[in-house]
Amino acid sequence: MAEDIQGLIEKINQEGVKSAEDNARRIKEQALLEAEGIVAKAKAQAQGLLSEAKDAISKLEEKEKTLLSQAGRDMLLVLRKEINDMLERLIACEVRQALTPEALSRILSSLIQHVCSKDKEEVIILMNKEDTHKIQESFLSKLKDETKKHVVLRPSENIHAGFVISYDAGRSQFDFSDKALAEYIGSFIKPKLKEILQG
Repeated sequence: MAEDIQGLIEKINQEGVKSAEDNARRIKEQALLEAEGIVAKAKAQAQGLLSEAKDAISKLEEKEKTLLSQAGRDMLLVLRKEINDMLERLIACEVRQALTPEALSRILSSLIQHVCSKDKEEVIILMNKEDTHKIQESFLSKLKDETKKHVVLRPSENIHAGFVISYDAGRSQFDFSDKALAEYIGSFIKPKLKEILQG
């Protein structure tokens, strides 16, 4: 009987151990499956985050390229404008320096003698106040004698240097002011400058 009890105890122990081992193996397999699922899910999330980060970086790089390109274009436009403005100032300055009262007197004398018709209409010349005063003081009488024309000098606040002349008492006029001459000279220089800047 004691042996039967001992055998029964051993059998129960064996079955209990086997059941516990089976249970442990099932728990272990289930834990491994769950762990694999968690790892796979984490990998998928990491891959998604990595893909989103790459997209964000790519968009940021594209935006930076666009901004740099726009900034470059803006800088070139500003630079071209500055160079054109500087060119206009230089041309205007050179024209003003070249149009001294003496030079104006020679130019006007030649223009009036060679361009005027034999009409008796007065020649009207507009120029800045300072040049008008200087030419009236020193060249006007000589100019009238040389050209045999009635020459009228009038000051104009719109003219810094040069002159505007009318051979028909003001009905039409020719603009030789510093602004008009600078525009005319600039029309020859600016295309070359544009070509250089674009090159």
